[in-house]
Amino acid sequence: MSFAVQKPVGLNANRLKAIAVAAMVIDHTAALLLGSLPWVWVLRLVGRLTAPIMCYFIAEGYAHTSNLRRYFVRLLVTAAVSHVPFVLCQGKWTQFWNTTSVIWTLTLGLLALAVSQDERVPLWGKLLTALACCALAWNADWSWHAVLWILGFGTFRDDKRRAFAVFAAVGLLYVLPDLAEPTMYTLSRLGVFLAIPLLLLYNGTHGARSRALQYAYYWFYPAHLTALLLLRYFLLGR
Repeated sequence: MSFAVQKPVGLNANRLKAIAVAAMVIDHTAALLLGSLPWVWVLRLVGRLTAPIMCYFIAEGYAHTSNLRRYFVRLLVTAAVSHVPFVLCQGKWTQFWNTTSVIWTLTLGLLALAVSQDERVPLWGKLLTALACCALAWNADWSWHAVLWILGFGTFRDDKRRAFAVFAAVGLLYVLPDLAEPTMYTLSRLGVFLAIPLLLLYNGTHGARSRALQYAYYWFYPAHLTALLLLRYFLLGR
């Protein structure tokens, strides 16, 4: 007698990351190539779910990594490589030292989480590190919101209710400032909450593993920005 092996219900890490990557491409394509179209906010809304998923898996990566230093360095190198294409996407070289990509923000989020979980660090040291990471991420893509999301997902990894309560609270802080002068882009910011049902479907499994796939997730970010920049130049001449 043979028994069929049941596959875990829900979405594994690879599938969620693939959704995040697809949403990111949609968002950046809309921003760089379709920005003048009246319905572009719908695409930007879809794109807003990418950052929460990335933050979630930074926290998951921290929980599962066997070499935290190597994990941190990979993110830091990717942040450095991504800086120039990200600044070029902003269209102004004057922003070179004023802003940078979400990969830098994710790197700071990982640092803040690692320190917060280190029992050798006193509470004041943990709070100071978290504040410093938020400050250093302030002008970067997704700013301090992503740092706090990573901290929330990592700190309450075994308590989904609290983890998503922190996520929702920070998400509201992300949306509220734009309500003073609401636009369609303000509405698109609500897309961050689209990540909640997707993350609740996460079944705790990773999916297929390979070194090539692992590094593809890192290098796709600067590569796709560069490709979109070239496409914008050939299509729009700028």
